[in-house]
Amino acid sequence: MTEIRDGRPADLSRLRAIQSAALAEPWPELLETAVQGPPALYVLTDGRPVGYAIVVAEADGVAYVPELAVDPDEQGLGRGSELLSWLCGRLASEGYAELRLTVQAADERARRFYDRHG
Repeated sequence: MTEIRDGRPADLSRLRAIQSAALAEPWPELLETAVQGPPALYVLTDGRPVGYAIVVAEADGVAYVPELAVDPDEQGLGRGSELLSWLCGRLASEGYAELRLTVQAADERARRFYDRHG
């Protein structure tokens, strides 16, 4: 059963493995900082972490997601969609009207994922 919770320092080694396997240009220092907070770190678990999102709160109701990653072995199972949907709901409930993120132009899979989610 999946759960989404705040990231913890004990998650760091597993999240590093996900980050390096899932992202073409991982940013380990950002992940290490997020585990301690801020920025916010949310972890999708299914017995163990299978994905995560880092969220930087910006001014004027804007939140920025510099990284959202799912273990490659868990991709295509709706994990990223579950995490993104939860994240959008959480941010909206906290008063964030806009969510921004960046995707590498060459990453067609990620671009299709975010296009499907608006």
